[in-house]
Amino acid sequence: MTEFLAYAVERYTYWAYVALMLIGFYAMIAHGNLLKKLIGMNIFQTAIILFFLSISAKRGATLPIIPPEAGELVVAPPHFMNPLPHALMLTAIVVMVGTLGVALAVLIKIHRTYRTFEEDVILRQT
Repeated sequence: MTEFLAYAVERYTYWAYVALMLIGFYAMIAHGNLLKKLIGMNIFQTAIILFFLSISAKRGATLPIIPPEAGELVVAPPHFMNPLPHALMLTAIVVMVGTLGVALAVLIKIHRTYRTFEEDVILRQT
């Protein structure tokens, strides 16, 4: 049991990301306000991106770039970090911003039409 507690304390950032994910998930499920759901979705997406970036971090590693003057340098993979997770999360951030922009545009149209963001009121008016 003490080994688990030591491991859990050592990985405290993961608990923060899980808490953010739960907050975002709760906002998407529990609220009837579409704007609150959108904010919850954004929090959830941000927590996932932070989680993936944190698990891809490597202490003491350097960029996987070998200078041309190095010649026939022996490359030891443990000394380099993998740039792929960071590139994928950069793509996820672009998708997240695009999704947020389109969702905000749809919410503006919904608010102009129904004068509310509440799901139940919109369903009653349709």
